[in-house]
This record gives sequence, structure tokens and C-alpha cells, in this order.
Amino acid sequence: MHILCKYLLITKKEIHLLSYSKNTNERMMKNFSLKAVILGVIVAAWGCNGGPRGELVGSPNRINHTDPVPKGMVWVPSGVMHMGASDQDIRNAGDVKNRVVQMLGFWMDATEVTNAEYRQYINWVRDSTAHSLIGNYKDNDDGSQSIDWRKKLRWSDEEVQDAMLAYYIPASESIWGKKEVDNYKFVYNYKSFDYDAMVRNPNKARSSFVKDYMVKAYPDTTVWMKMFTYSYNEPITHQYFWYKAFDNYPVVGVNWYQTQAFCDWRTQYWRSYRRAKKLYLEGEFKLPTEEQWEWAARGGRSQSPYPWGGPYVVNKKGCYLANFKPNRGNYGADGGLYTVRADAYWPNDYGLYNMSGNAAEWTMSPYISNSYGFVADMNPGVNIDVKDSDPLWHKRKTVRGGSWRDVAYYLQVSSRDYEFADTAKAYIGFRTIIQNIAPSLTNRKPGKK
Repeated sequence: MHILCKYLLITKKEIHLLSYSKNTNERMMKNFSLKAVILGVIVAAWGCNGGPRGELVGSPNRINHTDPVPKGMVWVPSGVMHMGASDQDIRNAGDVKNRVVQMLGFWMDATEVTNAEYRQYINWVRDSTAHSLIGNYKDNDDGSQSIDWRKKLRWSDEEVQDAMLAYYIPASESIWGKKEVDNYKFVYNYKSFDYDAMVRNPNKARSSFVKDYMVKAYPDTTVWMKMFTYSYNEPITHQYFWYKAFDNYPVVGVNWYQTQAFCDWRTQYWRSYRRAKKLYLEGEFKLPTEEQWEWAARGGRSQSPYPWGGPYVVNKKGCYLANFKPNRGNYGADGGLYTVRADAYWPNDYGLYNMSGNAAEWTMSPYISNSYGFVADMNPGVNIDVKDSDPLWHKRKTVRGGSWRDVAYYLQVSSRDYEFADTAKAYIGFRTIIQNIAPSLTNRKPGKK
């Protein structure tokens, strides 16, 4: 080590000679070489003197830190929100008490999750099931195993056909006269960790806080017929989810538990890529709380009734600004009989489309009528650990934004509604958020220096 340090020393005279050159290009190359030599001196000096000379300099973070900009998401900044009713509470529900709260920033999907995006998840579940049944695994460095996605699936192969036999509808039971995949049989398995319970019970084993979930992945495409008994909705039932013309329409027919499974899949999918690129893993995709949803929907407009401001649902030319139920039932007056494209109409000032109308949206929050009266005033939110034995009202989840079948009142950003977590509807979809706390505290948009 002493010999290495000796040879890496460099004098001021040698530095001057290295940096001098009549030729500009040669001088640039010399300067570059000089920087490399000086860097070597610094590294050698660190090693020769037993670390940072006995000073407290902190442990370096060796993970490549680059604030991610998730595709299809927009930044909702931190700020102060006047949450609650911006207009008359015509239901007299008393559940929209006015409060001032401080909100932290987050990324949010610019549109509701679309059919095409949800099908990406469905296809992953289907393919991972096939890989697992065939045994296409690889050994990881930590001793665990994971699916080897480098191996291609050939669905016509006898091996794949035999392994997936239980997931097919036989030709004798198919209306098309040929064997087809039964999508409703695919299940997404995932685990979650109950941090709240761990904090309250620090002496219990970690394994007691791990929860296992098995959730059906495929949306209930029959909701169009179940909900509207006396309407001829069979065509949209057959076509809405898979037909290409509806790729960019919001996915519906998913219950709250299915949105949780989707969020876990998206988080793992995101992290697997970043882990492979040796990028840091921060945040997870989830549904917004109803307070986060309201903050994003307002788009920076304090106490305005709608994402575009208000007080009307039409502009000065008389054009409707959202997809809802106008004129006591003239659904097509706003340009959409059912749902419309997820990026239809103008976005709000944060760049978020259809925060009001089109498809109502699940939130993370349970519906508690008086929750606005007791939530914290710093990044508020309420959570309930619901058990199967709990009363039915515990299983209500807050739904926000109104939909294509709702009147204008439910389009107001302060209006609250609910649905039971295990229920799917033809007018409820969702969008996700991911939160990076560090840029939120300084209110600096991630990705910006």
C-alpha cells in the first residue's frame, strides 16, 4: 500500500507540464488524463490514510438515485387544501365538513386505468400461471426462485396445453365450438405486511404481520347486464373489455379488492425493472386516499366545485365539460352514452383527465360519514383493518368523482359516495398514485434538478 501511494503522488510542476500543449485537441486530452490521475490520487489517499482521515463524513449510498417519472403519470404538488363542501349539501348528509389540511405531493395517473392497461396485468397473470405449472423457474442469488421470463411460451405446444388443461372451457361447452381459455379462473396471489399492527405489537414475530391474498384477476364483464336488467346491454357486455375500439376506455367491473391486487402487481413489475437496472426502489403504487383524490381533483383551485372551476358544468359556448347524466336522463347530450375515452374532455390544471364524470373512482379510504371531523390536518387519512366477521358497514369504501350515470351533484370534487368493497359496477373504475416523500417535502417536482 505504501508503494502504491508513493507512485500516485504528483507534483505541481508535473501537473503544469501535463496540462500544457500547443494543440487544442491534445490539450483537452491531457486535461482529461490529468483529472483521471488526480481522481486516482484522491482514492489512493483515502485508502492510505485509513478512511476519511478520522472524520464523520457519512456512509455513501451506492444505489443510483434518479427520481423516477412513471409513464402516464403527472405530478400533484404539495400544498394547503380547503377540503369539504364547496356548495350546498343537497343530500343533507353532513359528511363534507369544511377543513384546512396540509397535503404532500405525489404522482397520479393522468387518466383512469384503461382496458388496455388492465389487460397487460391480466396477460401477466395468465402467462405467470403457465410458467409456474410448467416449472419455468430460475435460481436467484439469495437462494430463492422466480419465474424465468426468458423462456417463451408456445400455447400450441402439448406441454403447455396439458399444464393449462384446468383453465380451458372444453369445446363441448363453448358457444364457439372450440376450446377457449376461461379467464375467470386466473387468480393473482400476493402478500402484504401490516405495518400498523407491527407498531402496536413490536414483540410479536414478523411472520404474524404477513397477510396472504388470492384475488381473481379478470373484471366482471357481466356488470353491464346485471345492473341494467331492462336494457339491451348484451353487445357492450361482449365487447367492452377486449375489443380494440375500447382500449383507451376506463376499465370497469373491478371491485376494491381487485384494485389492491393490481396495485401490488404494478409495484412488483416496476421494482423488478428498477432492481435489474440497480436503481433505488422507493414508493409503491396504491389507490389515493379520498383526501388525496380531492386535492388532486381540485387542480389547485381552492373551494371550486368542479375540477375546471365552476360553477357550471358547461362552458360559455354551452359545451359540456364532463361525461355524466345531464337534462334528467339525456345521456348522449355530453358526447357519451356510456363511458368515453379516458383522456376525453379537457384536463384540470394538474393535467388530470376526467376527475369528475366518466367512471367514478375507488379510493383507499373506508366510508365513515364523520371522518372529516377527526382526521389529522397533516396528510390526513383513515384506514380500517376489516375482518370477515366485522359488520357490513365496515366494508364500505369511498367512491369519488361521479360517473356517466350520475347527476351533476356527484361530479363536485367534494361529494362523497360509497360502495361495498366486494362489489363491482359498470360505472366504477380507478386510478393509482405513487408517492416519493423527499421531493414532496421541498415541493420540488421529481426529475427536475
